[in-house]
Amino acid sequence: MHDELEDFAQFMRERVAASDAYVQGDPEPLSHIVARSSPATFFPPVGGYTQGTDEVASRYTRDAAAFERGSSFTFEILQMTSSEGVAYWTGFMRGQARMRGKDEPISMSLRVTEIFRREGSAWKMVHRHADPLAETKRQ
Repeated sequence: MHDELEDFAQFMRERVAASDAYVQGDPEPLSHIVARSSPATFFPPVGGYTQGTDEVASRYTRDAAAFERGSSFTFEILQMTSSEGVAYWTGFMRGQARMRGKDEPISMSLRVTEIFRREGSAWKMVHRHADPLAETKRQ
């Protein structure tokens, strides 16, 4: 299992690169790591949800179009593990988003949980939950 965790940690570098492209308006790298077999879900920061592999993949493509070049985010991973073909990370994404139609970048801090499973030899994202981080004291 230790090898699986190392493999997932390596994959997370690909995940971060996909995020970097996404916030520049390019959904292509993310499309390579989104689940292609059911189930898949997305709980976006604006509320609501999307369910189903095709629907989730389409939603990511549409949402990426709202970003413009010059956005940047960092991942702050609080927990990450994998076991028996399932993996997750949870933590924060913080950054500045340049959004189409807006003159100034928007600061964003999100709480994020992502769940992945093996599809063949590759990790695929089956669930993403992101919502705004309310800055309060850590307990």
